[in-house]
Amino acid sequence: MPALNFNMAGFILQGYTNFGGMKKAVCHLLPGLLVLLFACHSKKKDSPAKEKFFPVLSYIKSQVAHIDTSLYSLKKITFIDSIRTDTTYYRREHIRELAVDFLNIPDIFDDTFSERFKEYKQFDQTLNKVIITYTPVNPEKEEIQRQEILITPAPEGDKVSTIIIDHFASNKDSMVQKRLLWQVDKSFQVVTTKQLPGRPETNTTFKVIWNEDETY
Repeated sequence: MPALNFNMAGFILQGYTNFGGMKKAVCHLLPGLLVLLFACHSKKKDSPAKEKFFPVLSYIKSQVAHIDTSLYSLKKITFIDSIRTDTTYYRREHIRELAVDFLNIPDIFDDTFSERFKEYKQFDQTLNKVIITYTPVNPEKEEIQRQEILITPAPEGDKVSTIIIDHFASNKDSMVQKRLLWQVDKSFQVVTTKQLPGRPETNTTFKVIWNEDETY
């Protein structure tokens, strides 16, 4: 709008130096100003809003709510090493307790994260899936280091199949990395890597299944 301010200043100066022609100048200038102002307003109004991120946390919460009201039983498999596992069965009411790592992630769908994360979209022909990836602008300032949503396209409607979240947290006493994997309508898995001062790195893995064929 600098040109508008400049013309207005010129017009005012002309009015003081040539009062007799001021009325005529106003008549010629006013329609142009109205068109210009309307164009500026329309441009602002028509500017597209930034597309919202995929609501990962809300989606997982909807999955948890579905499990909690279903007839599924829950099986937790803890991987002790490459050949040993420990299996525990839970009632569906324990799903929120078991899925706490997912339910406590920061919600980057919130508008406060829109400038702090970058979004990438691609289609993987090998997997036949759309992959939406979110990475932080400043990784050292964020807990979420990476978020991926895999979507299977279909004529009857696209379906989310997998959600992958890399989470990082650290303080003066420990450093904890978690790889969270949610297989929609089937299972979820949490891989935790922990580093404590003066101690070797430890890794733990567990998987919770409610509607998945087991193949180990």
